[in-house]
Amino acid sequence: MKTEYLLVLAAMLSVPLSVSFHRKLRLYRNWRALVGSIACSTMLFGIWDIIAAKRGHWWFNEEYVLGPTLAGLPVEEWLFFIVLGFVTVFTFEAVNRLSRRT
Repeated sequence: MKTEYLLVLAAMLSVPLSVSFHRKLRLYRNWRALVGSIACSTMLFGIWDIIAAKRGHWWFNEEYVLGPTLAGLPVEEWLFFIVLGFVTVFTFEAVNRLSRRT
């Protein structure tokens, strides 16, 4: 199924995105920091992935990706970096803010 990678990304994103607007979290208030951190990690791991794929360390099964690529990586892989970055920041902020006793 060509959409399998996208379905996994949607599942990863579903709960954190829906809860990110919780009144104690309000991640949208610091959107510049969020975008900056996601952009930095996406560039770093994107370069890493490009090199690893070109060297044959890993590859992407064409049965599970849609087909379009950017710099030799499937679009889904770039989306993975963005989704993972968001989920990571969300988890950190959620644990940090919601565990505070107010």
